[in-house]
Formats: sequence, C-alpha cells, structure tokens
Amino acid sequence: MNIQDLHKLFLKCNSVSIDTRKIELNSFFVAIKGERFDANTFAKEALEKGASYVVIDNKDYYIDERTILVNNSLNTLQELAKYHRSYLKLPIIALTGSNGKTTTKELINVVLSKKYNTKATIGNLNNHIGVPLTLLSFSKDTEIGIVEMGANHQKEIEFLCTIAQPDYCYITNFGKAHLEGFGGIEGVIKGKSEMYTYCKNLDKTVFINKDDSIQEEKTKEIKRITFSQIDSKVEVFINKVIANPLVMVQFDTTEIHSNLIGLYNANNINAAITIGNYFGVSNELIKHAIESYIPENNRSQLLIKGTNEIILDAYNANPSSMKVALENFLQLDKTNKLLIIGDMFELGYESIEEHKAITLMLSKENNVKCIFVGNDFYANKTKKENFEFFKTFEELSEYLIKNNIDNKMILIKGSRGMALERTLEFL
Repeated sequence: MNIQDLHKLFLKCNSVSIDTRKIELNSFFVAIKGERFDANTFAKEALEKGASYVVIDNKDYYIDERTILVNNSLNTLQELAKYHRSYLKLPIIALTGSNGKTTTKELINVVLSKKYNTKATIGNLNNHIGVPLTLLSFSKDTEIGIVEMGANHQKEIEFLCTIAQPDYCYITNFGKAHLEGFGGIEGVIKGKSEMYTYCKNLDKTVFINKDDSIQEEKTKEIKRITFSQIDSKVEVFINKVIANPLVMVQFDTTEIHSNLIGLYNANNINAAITIGNYFGVSNELIKHAIESYIPENNRSQLLIKGTNEIILDAYNANPSSMKVALENFLQLDKTNKLLIIGDMFELGYESIEEHKAITLMLSKENNVKCIFVGNDFYANKTKKENFEFFKTFEELSEYLIKNNIDNKMILIKGSRGMALERTLEFL
C-alpha cells in the first residue's frame, strides 16, 4: 500500500497509537519494535480494544483486511507523519536546545493559543518516534503546530527537520548535555545547529536570543527575529528582569510576573514573548498567558513543605543547567539554604571532571549546606563541614530521616535517573 492510500485510512481514524494500554476507539495502531518488546504481538489486542486499523511489519501477525503489512513499521510511521504534515500545510514552529526545551514549548503554546488553535508536543515526545506522533496529532483545525525536538547524537535534528519541515525554528541554548553521544560541547553545538542549516538551506525563519554570541554568529545569513536584554535594536527588547525567586520580565511597558523560578527561565519567557509578538498576540494576552502558566513535572516548581520552601527542579540535569540553577539559588536573598543535588548522567569520559567542577564551585560557599548523592559526586568526596556525600538515594533517605530538616530554602536538582523528587516525602 502506498503512503497516499495509507494516509486516507489514517484520516478515517480519530487518533494514532503505538501503545495498546492507551488505545482509543477508532484509532490507528502502528506496531513498532522496541528493545524489549515487539508490538506486532499486540496487533490482535489493538483491534479488540477498538483500533480500526493496525500497521505491522511481521506477516505472522496478519489478521484480516484491517491489518496493513509494511516492510518497516517505524519507517512507515515517519513517512506517514511527513506526508500528513505536507497535506495539512500549516505553519510549524520547531525548537531544540540543551536546556529549557519543554518549558519554552509550553510557554509558546499558552501564548499562541490565546489567538490561534494550536497543538504542541505532549510532554517530551521529541525523538524519532515522538515527533511523528506529534505531527499526526495535528488536524485541519490546527492553525499552528509546535514541535519539540530532542537529540543525543549528530544528524538527529537534521532527520527530524526533514520529517516536520518547520517554517520557524528556535534553539534555546547550547549546553553540556548528552556529551557522551555528541562527543563534547563542540559536538553539541554542531548537532543542534543542524536546525540552523535546515533554515538556511530552505530560507526559513529563526527566532534567536541576540545576547547569545554563538547563536548571533551562526544565524547572520538566516532570516531571523531577535530578542535581547542588552541591545534595544531588536524586535523585542526586554528592559527588565528580576528573579527572587520567581521571574519577572518587562518589555515595552508590560510587566509579566511568572510562576517560574530562576534567571535561567527568563530567556524561555522572552522567547515566548517574541514568538507571540511576531504572530500578532497582544501584549495583554501574552502577559495573561505567561502569568497563568504553572510549571509541573518537577520542572522549576516552588513548593512549601512544612516550614521548608523548596525549589524542585529534578526533572533532569546536565553541567550547564546545574551551574545556572546553582548560581540562581546562591544569589537568592534567603537564609538557611540547603542544596540536595544528584548525579548528572550521559557525560561519558567527562563525567568525573564535570562533577568535580560542581563540588569545586560550591566549596567556596561556606554558608550553604550541600548534600550530594550519586556515584560520580561520591567519587569527588571532599571533607568539608557543610558537605555531605551519599552513594545512593537509600543512604540519603536514611540521613534525612535522622536529621530533621526545617526552616530551610532548598534546591533539589539532579538527572532524571536520580528521581530526586523522592526526597519530598522526607522533608
């Protein structure tokens, strides 16, 4: 079956699914092989649960005319998404970056949804499977699509751009994330910049933070819309930024008091303001949208637990995001500060050195209690009165049970694999 005919069947369905646990009535199920499972084995179950069609790439699981046999289900999902994107012809904004992608995507979405019927990546479905699923969630009613793209190796962003074919692009930043896959910070810059290469080759438009010298240099030959906190000769000039701990920004005469923590979130807000401004959303609606956005999923959340005030930023961490989070926390006008920070993953041979740099940075802070957890921080164990090191979360939890933590301003940050949100039950 060719992709056009397959697309006609897809349009008869209400949704697309790759997981029988979340299947909906009249859905289009695509059986994808994973590392630990083969979804072909669930084809019959998908039909029994209400799928109208199932795509398989193993003839042994063919059932009836509702079963569509292809050479490779994943490739078919990607090709179908690419065809659907061309069929819809709607404007698409794509974004990537080392830090802040998901928060920025959500901010852009809440701003643009004040004027348009928008649809955006759900959660962080931003890889070679997630991007096609996002595109296939767009419909004729969607006026603007927002697609988050993640990557941990070269050529991944390039590939995702060929599927999504974005009209507008934004890169949050270049940071020390996925160093193992990219091969160092230069590899990160090269990999993420594949989005800029796409825009340059196809004459697309980029939004950029003009204060970022690397991005300023890399986009000189591309159509661009700029924002800045320094240079007033830009499309959107942010003339005031405060974070103590919640971020307030001002552009024109409009003040926005967000529910986001930290100066590092100011650029995420600024990008949403700039994109909203470009698409004709009024300042008043931009302000209302951003002020109504409440972060969740362990991303820069401000919580109160008993007598403790907690910044929960435990969704993920890398050396760049850790450094700015710590700098922001240390400058807060608060007393009785406590840090609980966990290992940063996917750093490869640079891991020990990067963890050492964090402990060295904090060694100058004598008035802040610092608790480190994880093998790589433990490998850099330093004898210091205000430092505590634990190899495992279990060791940390025992310490927290024995030592009552109260009246503290606490930052909790670590990689997703550390799951440091678990500390909340002990605080």
